[in-house]
Amino acid sequence: MYETVLQIPVLGMEVEQFLLLLITALAGGAFGAAIGALPAFIFTGFLVFLGEGIAILQREVGAAGGIEGQLAADVTGVIGFGVVTGPHIAFAGGVAATAYAGKKYPEMEPEGWDYHFGKNILYAFGTKPDILAVGAVFGALGWLITEIGYAVVVVGGTALSDFIAVSVFATAFIARAVFGYPIVGKSRGDSILDMSPFEREEPRMAADGGEVPPEHEGRLATEPWLPHQYKWSGVTAIGLVGGILGGYIYIATESIFLGYAISAMSLLFLNLGVEKIPVTHHITLIGAVGAVVFLPATGPVIALLAAGVFGAFSGLLGEVTQRMFYAHSGTHVDPPAMAIAIAMTVVAVLAILGILPNAGYL
Repeated sequence: MYETVLQIPVLGMEVEQFLLLLITALAGGAFGAAIGALPAFIFTGFLVFLGEGIAILQREVGAAGGIEGQLAADVTGVIGFGVVTGPHIAFAGGVAATAYAGKKYPEMEPEGWDYHFGKNILYAFGTKPDILAVGAVFGALGWLITEIGYAVVVVGGTALSDFIAVSVFATAFIARAVFGYPIVGKSRGDSILDMSPFEREEPRMAADGGEVPPEHEGRLATEPWLPHQYKWSGVTAIGLVGGILGGYIYIATESIFLGYAISAMSLLFLNLGVEKIPVTHHITLIGAVGAVVFLPATGPVIALLAAGVFGAFSGLLGEVTQRMFYAHSGTHVDPPAMAIAIAMTVVAVLAILGILPNAGYL
């Protein structure tokens, strides 16, 4: 007697597994809406930190003749980057919920928030059913985009990007379209990269691009993602520093994601209102990738310097993308996710062409 197991051909998984993960992704997206996008991402950092710590311990125990297991992979991959707190699910669900609330419930905006409410990813929406439903739908959508990307957009066994990162910004753009925000928005400066209207504190008008209702007239014409982290020199400096630290953490521990986790956890202080905390998870992650790429052929010192260059490159990518896609519309589109996706696409293509010896973690 043969048992028939239904498969999802494109994703290469059984229907039962698909439904298990889909339902959990719906809950994960709703969880991100309930506690807020940024708090959800901070949870990602803590869980990845836990998973990577366990992995390091397992390697040490294994080297000493101890037991082996899959616990670390379960914590990092299945929970931290998976359907529970994966940024493409919980963070993305929170971002979409905030975009929805920015249109539907402008009266919920907390006092002292200077940007459009649709960008307030610190805000927790609690138990409001329609907002949780938006988070759930976008969490599931983020999971599907990621799974399809890793299943389909592959050359010679190498994924062409980090599709968790791709999904994070793709769902944010979809939310803009669905909830009636401009996809990019109108620049008020000399070019789309010009932040000088922010520096001059120029206000925007409600009719300007249609992204703010009349009661929100007078908001800043240009809203940089991080008012304390947008000048080219500062971004380059923190990129070099964060890249080197991410690279060293990899060299010392063999963990690509531990620096990323530390950076994500540091955002707890930003969420609590500590001024000028830099956002660096895209920097430490790509810095670690630089070390992964160069360490086998060059040794640790050159690999560490390469990590700094990779980190600065990713930091600058984040700044370019925030100026293009964040600053001029009314919702959050994540610059670190865009930076990671672009950087890892470059790494993947160069590895496929044989210019780089490997594609990092792809």
